[in-house]
Amino acid sequence: MATASEGIGDLGWRRALPEGVRPYTEAAPLGAFFLGVSSGFPYAMIGATLTTRLAQDGITKSTVTTFALAFLVYNLKFLWAWIVDGVRLPVLGRLGQRVSWLIFSGLLVMAAVANLAFQDPSANIFQTAVAAILVGVAGATYDIVIDGYRIESLEPRQLGVGSGMSQYGWRIGSVAAGALALVLAARVGWPIAYFTCAAFALPAMLTGLLLGEPKRHREPIERKGLGQALSTVIGPFVEFFQRQGAWLVLLFILLHKIGDTLGQLVLRLLLDDMGYTNDEIAIYDVGAGFWAYLIGIFIGGVLYTKMGMKRSVLLSLILMGVSNASFALLAATGKSNLGLAAVISFENIASGIGGVVVIAYFSALCNLRFTASQYALISAAASVVGRVLTGTTAGAMVEAIGWVNFYLITTVVALPGIVLFWLMMRSGLVDSSIGSAGVEGEGDARARHADDELPERPRQTGA
Repeated sequence: MATASEGIGDLGWRRALPEGVRPYTEAAPLGAFFLGVSSGFPYAMIGATLTTRLAQDGITKSTVTTFALAFLVYNLKFLWAWIVDGVRLPVLGRLGQRVSWLIFSGLLVMAAVANLAFQDPSANIFQTAVAAILVGVAGATYDIVIDGYRIESLEPRQLGVGSGMSQYGWRIGSVAAGALALVLAARVGWPIAYFTCAAFALPAMLTGLLLGEPKRHREPIERKGLGQALSTVIGPFVEFFQRQGAWLVLLFILLHKIGDTLGQLVLRLLLDDMGYTNDEIAIYDVGAGFWAYLIGIFIGGVLYTKMGMKRSVLLSLILMGVSNASFALLAATGKSNLGLAAVISFENIASGIGGVVVIAYFSALCNLRFTASQYALISAAASVVGRVLTGTTAGAMVEAIGWVNFYLITTVVALPGIVLFWLMMRSGLVDSSIGSAGVEGEGDARARHADDELPERPRQTGA
């Protein structure tokens, strides 16, 4: 009997699509989109949406900013990711390890958002803060499961397209949930707005139920007693660091986006100093940047498919580095709406490309027996160090050396990551460090062969 994913993948209408578009219509990348929608909305609920709610309730700015600490749980998710990989849920576990955790963590998110909905910040700010942290914990746990499910559902050839579709979903989910909350809050109040937005957890849960357990999921090796417990907790990390070049890979993960993070952290300060109005920022930074990023995501998926993982990652690193230099040019030439639109568009296209291909590479680093744990570790390493370093140095650097020199330095800071990845390519360490998620198996080969044999659309000739 054909599975739901096989049925979707073999639909006849796909034969009529251009070859470059077909990968986006396959079951696993489509599933990645809906997984992304559910992944993005909890972040919005404790981000700008909660900030707006607190401000409207008359909470002081100093108190509002402390709520940003709720995001730290996303950076600590690797500490409990092993539970998602190694603990089988009672009753729900019959659905499979990944699907059961999708359902369980999705319900946790809905409960946490509903709990936040009925808090009254003006009456008990501490209780509201605890509720926000609980949303963060539930959302981070949902992310762990979603990342594991996404990676194990995608074949190696689909990692680029699937990462792009996931980012499309994340952006749409976070923006849609945030906008819906604001619209409903103005009409029926914040409690109902938050309670309604809890429904954004459903797309990932329904995706798991429809597509079933990922075909590439591998159960951890069974061990009894203390050995099993230790294997569950430390096994993912031991396996990763036993690979050839693992420490260099980790160094690349830590370095690859420091320059980009430094530049983006103070971008709004640059625009303010240059005299851009709020309307101009909304049009050229927020508006143009949003659409440019979506375009970059699509380009990233195409480049990953056409160029392969290594070359597309290297190209994306170069583009992201050059985009920092473009801000130095903008700062040197002075205020220009056309210049701002060009720089913002280039930066967001580069970031969109990099987001797709680099995330695909990070996904390929995972071992299918420890997917959730290892990806949680990788994503934490990629974000925690950058946030800590940039948050403590960017402002002081700008005051000391000025905008032009600052953005030139961020370009230079991007070079070590580029050079390190190039050296890893030349030495073969990129290939040797890839986990089983990035290696095509027998089932993947059969699926790819079947897809290649789709009959070509008959050519039409004019009269």
